[in-house]
Amino acid sequence: MNDSAHTPAAAPSDEQVVERLVPVWLEEAARHDERMAGRAGREWEEGRLSSETARELADWVTARVTDTGFNEDEGPAPGGPVRVSVADKTAVHRWLAAHGHDV
Repeated sequence: MNDSAHTPAAAPSDEQVVERLVPVWLEEAARHDERMAGRAGREWEEGRLSSETARELADWVTARVTDTGFNEDEGPAPGGPVRVSVADKTAVHRWLAAHGHDV
């Protein structure tokens, strides 16, 4: 019997989660504060995030968690172009901490 069909896929790395979510965050941020989003985008491209930008990303991913376990009676389902799980939020926070940010 071949167990490969029953082996779960490896979870994405923190880096992969961040790379998936940052473009969505920047696009959403640009609709609300184009200047901040532009600065954050430049920082991202340069491979460094300021403390302020890191905090914005941490706050955004926390607010965007869509797998909350709430039902319709407990609260609204957060909308957005991607699903953000609690594991995604944890991965982003862990990635930020690994890059020297206090989140």
